[in-house]
Amino acid sequence: MYHYTFGGLRNVWLVNGYTVKQTPMGEAVAFADGQGLERSICIALAAKPAHLSGAELRFIRQSGLLMSQAALGKMIGADAQSVARWEKHGRVPKWADKLVRLVFTAHAEGNQPIRRVVDRLNTVERLVQQSIVMRERKGAWTSTVKPVEPQGESLATA
Repeated sequence: MYHYTFGGLRNVWLVNGYTVKQTPMGEAVAFADGQGLERSICIALAAKPAHLSGAELRFIRQSGLLMSQAALGKMIGADAQSVARWEKHGRVPKWADKLVRLVFTAHAEGNQPIRRVVDRLNTVERLVQQSIVMRERKGAWTSTVKPVEPQGESLATA
């Protein structure tokens, strides 16, 4: 069996559906239907009886909901710092554990109102994380939308 540790998970083992390959950089693992695997892991995590660990919460947020910490925080009434702390230290409040499971399960089952909320938060997050870069050439201005650059880098060189 293969111990699947992506995203910090410690309790996931694959019986099949993977291939180990030799590359110039060493061993690599290829998964059959990686997206299906991630979705199935999220469904199993949402259904497990024990509390979610921080790594499990992060996995559902990133792989199942495709949300940032800030977007998930907005959805459940917490700030991004709280979500980051829960993921790092593994102490997820009971209410957040239950709410994330509920939101993910409804989203995975195709609940349209929940899907619209998740999609809208993800869209807003992407739009907020953009800059409009203007260029002048021969008396005419053009614009380009680019992702926000990391702190300390200047748009002047764009």
